[in-house]
Amino acid sequence: MSSEIIEVEASAAASGNAATARFRESGKTTAVETSTERVSLLANEVLSAVYDTVRRHEVTYAEFNALKAWLIQVGEDGEWPLFLDVWVEHVIEEVATGNREGSKGTIEGPYFVPDAPTLATPGTLPMRDDEPGTPLLLRGSVTGTDGTPLAGAHVEIWHADDDGLYSQFAPGLPEWNLRGIIVADEHGHYEINTIQPAPYQIPTGGSCGNLITAAGWHAWRPAHLHLKISAPGRQLLTAQLYFEGDSHLSNDVASAVKPELVLKPLPTADGTGRHVTYNFVLDPA
Repeated sequence: MSSEIIEVEASAAASGNAATARFRESGKTTAVETSTERVSLLANEVLSAVYDTVRRHEVTYAEFNALKAWLIQVGEDGEWPLFLDVWVEHVIEEVATGNREGSKGTIEGPYFVPDAPTLATPGTLPMRDDEPGTPLLLRGSVTGTDGTPLAGAHVEIWHADDDGLYSQFAPGLPEWNLRGIIVADEHGHYEINTIQPAPYQIPTGGSCGNLITAAGWHAWRPAHLHLKISAPGRQLLTAQLYFEGDSHLSNDVASAVKPELVLKPLPTADGTGRHVTYNFVLDPA
């Protein structure tokens, strides 16, 4: 087995527990103030959907016990964040942002890490001296829904490398590789130099991968840039930007692609890279 394959498989095996640890550190595990009536409503409706599935498809004890074993293994693999982010979060995001007038967003995913380096625009993301991949220049503006330029807006960006691996979730990558916060100028303009990420499969070395195999699904996500756009007095926008022509735009395993989020990069004048403009519009807080 080649060292490259070993590295990818090691990353898949470790990423679940890393995602769980990051989630616990994020502060999002704080108990939410929810009435007993709402808890009862939601829990009963989820259980009713399970009962309906069991009855309609005559689920057997063998299948029930296999489900028990799989659920236990998901927890032991640390893959609950991965499972929920891939197969559930896109609906949560759709409901949570349905009334927004500004830019479309999508899921955050499990690989966000806070406190990335802050850079003035134009900025170049931290990367290795020999970082593989096609150079990409992403630029644009950040405004409010009324067209007001949002000076000093933060454009936080993180993405996989040319092998589909994320820093802090894969061995051998520098801590902040391809992660940073770009501060927009006084006109709300931003400019980011990075490389175009590769499509990748979500980790398949654990329970989520077992589900994918058993169901005959695929594990691929189209290449994408993750972003969080923020400014005082505005709602935080969490988004992913995709690339025209990617074969997985129509069958993303995470169901997170929206037409408004697909980029159409052009070749740079010298032919050594690509460039694209994308403007963000933030709703009032």
